Amino acid sequence: MKVYEAAKKFKKEYPKTVCWRLKANSQIIEKHLNPNEVVKYVFVGQKNNRFYDIFTTCIVAITNKRILIGRKRVIFGYALDSVMPYMYNDLNIRGGAIWGKVIIDTIKEELIFSNIDKKALTDIETNISENMMYLKKEYQKKNEK
Repeated sequence: MKVYEAAKKFKKEYPKTVCWRLKANSQIIEKHLNPNEVVKYVFVGQKNNRFYDIFTTCIVAITNKRILIGRKRVIFGYALDSVMPYMYNDLNIRGGAIWGKVIIDTIKEELIFSNIDKKALTDIETNISENMMYLKKEYQKKNEK
């Protein structure tokens, strides 16, 4: 699955989501995919906790190995966050009047994604929960040997 195509599909399906520069953000994810890593699900939003801050668009890609969060900075450079299965703790979903938030709790921090169309929240929750629980089980099996 191409990240950019999946991000465009998400934006088309959930048009109230606030996001910019999907192509540039998608390239960050594609650049850091490992061999044999497959993107299973993509969503977009603002990587912050403030509904009025609309300049931190990121793309979140769930792969068969981890969660990747890519952001192309406006002037130069980029940021990439990676959540491995052993780092994942919990997921919180918050729905508001227009937008919702997705909060991924990890060992180190909470990753907050805001300004997401509230109709997308159940889809995002299902995909993250199912994939991360599967990956955690696989990781535990692998380390028990």
